Amino acid sequence: MSYEVIHQKGLSPIKAWTCGLPFEEEAKQQLCNIASLPFIHKWVAVMPDVHLGKGATIGSVVPTFGAVIPAAVGVDIGCGMMAVKTSLVAADLPDNLYGIRHAIEVAVPHGRSARARRGRDKGAWNTIPDDVAHAWQPLKKPFELLAEQHHVLQQTNNLNHLGTLGTGNHFIEVCLDEAGSVWFMLHSGSRGVGNRIGTYFIEKAKKEMERWQIQLPDQDLAYLPEGSELFGQYLSAVEWAQMFAFTNRQVMMKRVIYAVQQTLQRQFSAELMAVNCHHNYVSREHHYGKDVLVTRKGAVSAKEGQLGIIPGSMGAKSFIVRGLGNPESFHSCSHGAGRVMSRTKAKKLVTLAEHEAATKDVECRKDKDVIDETPAAYKPIEKVMKAQEDLVEIVHTLKQVVCVKG
Repeated sequence: MSYEVIHQKGLSPIKAWTCGLPFEEEAKQQLCNIASLPFIHKWVAVMPDVHLGKGATIGSVVPTFGAVIPAAVGVDIGCGMMAVKTSLVAADLPDNLYGIRHAIEVAVPHGRSARARRGRDKGAWNTIPDDVAHAWQPLKKPFELLAEQHHVLQQTNNLNHLGTLGTGNHFIEVCLDEAGSVWFMLHSGSRGVGNRIGTYFIEKAKKEMERWQIQLPDQDLAYLPEGSELFGQYLSAVEWAQMFAFTNRQVMMKRVIYAVQQTLQRQFSAELMAVNCHHNYVSREHHYGKDVLVTRKGAVSAKEGQLGIIPGSMGAKSFIVRGLGNPESFHSCSHGAGRVMSRTKAKKLVTLAEHEAATKDVECRKDKDVIDETPAAYKPIEKVMKAQEDLVEIVHTLKQVVCVKG
């Protein structure tokens, strides 16, 4: 058995694939809070990259019957990964990779201006490019219907965030696999509009708990019962945000491919293998005899034969994986390495020299503002992969040579 079972009185079991990895007591308590809810189906599955989150633990798989917990999805709805294998090989890349990094940074808005509310945000579009406007068309009408129902969504960053990266742990990378083939990989979600959808429905759920005088171990675990008006509205909004996130990654990837083609002044194919997967989302699935809602917060679907992406930190390896369809994890695996330091702690403990040393072979930012994303802030990805050998098998091992951070 490759997982630990945590089972306290009055709780659904918790199965944790965390062998050999740090597992915070605060995160365990958070999981116990979730497992105490009466609508958990069978157990809560915990991935090896588990760490403390807001309301619900990052790296958790929460199957529910008859209810959904908006905070268990989180506010970066549909956040996930996309990777494509190209026909390029390592020898096709220049010795100095700054030009490629710069071209990607120009092609894809990233980061956020400190005074964005008072002027143009560098991480958003000012003038919408034609390709972004075209990609918005299938999203436009459903969004208008959503915003008509929930007026708070009308003033969000939506179209102007489509095809943009964001901040924090979101990234775009150029990688080499074990055979020297070049891959492009990126990580982002539903941006400002998804964040607003998430926070809006979390607050709505909290008000519902107050209205029905339901006591919870953590008010961030406020839920929406199936059959209620808000339950249906939330799932519709989440479905739209997941579609936005999926499209967002597609738009960025096309712009990255074009930017590199222009920089190298050559054409190449970039669809030899492509993966686009969510890791913060809700899905209707069938497990252990019941149709349930599976909420993955920092976890990836790993059905038998299904391809997924598990990235390391900005100085570590990443993996293209194939799911083994383990029923006890509800066909899931980790979404990355998982933090061992908060952003604040990383900035206090890791020096600029240590960050530079950890990323010495990567063309990336090496300034103090990205130290919260330094490799030391994350669990060792090799140990994370070892802990979930019965969840996925490795198809390709990637190592980044260029990393763009917001």
